[in-house]
Amino acid sequence: MARTGAPADLQPIDRLEDKIRQLVDMIDELRAERARAADEIARLERELDAARSEVVEATTASAEINTLREERELVRNRVVQMIAQIDKLNL
Repeated sequence: MARTGAPADLQPIDRLEDKIRQLVDMIDELRAERARAADEIARLERELDAARSEVVEATTASAEINTLREERELVRNRVVQMIAQIDKLNL
């Protein structure tokens, strides 16, 4: 009878062992997910830094374009004035 009673006594231990293995597997999965999430965060931070850099470059380029447009308008006005003076000389 001791043999027939022994497996019944071991069943709770076997179930506990299975649950512990499941918990260990779950912990391993969570650690892997955390590592993937950390990698994703690092990648997104790099992308954000690159996007911020592009915004700064675009802002600088926009300011430069505005400056060049203003200079072009000044040159255009000077040319118009010079043409007007040349026209007056030909009279």
